[in-house]
Amino acid sequence: MTKNDKPLGRGLGAILGGVEIPTANPQTHHATGSNSFIKIESIDVNPYQPRAKFDEDELKQLADSIKTYGLIQPVTVRPIENGKYQLISGERRLRAAKMAGLTEIPAYVRTVDDVQSVQMALVENIQRKDLNAIEIALSYQMLIDECHLSQTEISEKLGKDISTVSNYLRLLKLSTPVQVAVRDNQISMAHARAILPVEDEKQQATIVNKIISEGLSSRQTESLVKKTLAEAPAKKTKVKITLSDEVRNFQSEFSKKLKTKVNIRKDMSGKGTMTIPFASDDELKRIIKLLQ
Repeated sequence: MTKNDKPLGRGLGAILGGVEIPTANPQTHHATGSNSFIKIESIDVNPYQPRAKFDEDELKQLADSIKTYGLIQPVTVRPIENGKYQLISGERRLRAAKMAGLTEIPAYVRTVDDVQSVQMALVENIQRKDLNAIEIALSYQMLIDECHLSQTEISEKLGKDISTVSNYLRLLKLSTPVQVAVRDNQISMAHARAILPVEDEKQQATIVNKIISEGLSSRQTESLVKKTLAEAPAKKTKVKITLSDEVRNFQSEFSKKLKTKVNIRKDMSGKGTMTIPFASDDELKRIIKLLQ
């Protein structure tokens, strides 16, 4: 059990001063916006849960606590079709409750639409301290893609600096092996950020292997990256220009307004293009109407 799970060290009886706690009633009316006992088999997990891996030892510790004290903190769900519910937050608690042999658990039922459900699940889970940098970055990206939030809106909702949000999202530009190394805590976010200037995936992999095998610090990694770039043969292709935070925020806001992904590119001289894709004549007419 982690330090953040403080309530689990005390039973409901201890919290309420010995007051008798009624047992769960399978016939309890599940009022929307209220606390209810819900059968575990009727709860579907949320596909937008950002955490991909759960520590089995921690789950077992939580399951043992649940066997002793019950599940203190309800999960949050929303009703869906056929008498089923979709989990908004609390997958770790749900997994541990299953492991403990519970057939129903306390849940807070919320009526929200798909976008609100995604947003609630992601925002709540992003605040967890045990998410790794890649899981956080993927969560930010899902808030952009699925909820059409801009980086500015994400920073406001989470109370984070926009530069922090931007730095996490930049990690998704790295190759898959580098992202996996971050996810598995083989290298830190600082290491990953140092690797960002290297575009060649093979060179990225070489640097990651060197970080792991030689235990390089982030400063040493920065020096290695500079050396790698200096020794790399000059390319005749156009230099890729990184857009400023201001331009990226505009791109995100404009994409949200038009409900299509706007792409801005520019070269060293400052010249460039802004592309607004459309899939049909009707979509083109819709975009033209919004721009008028």
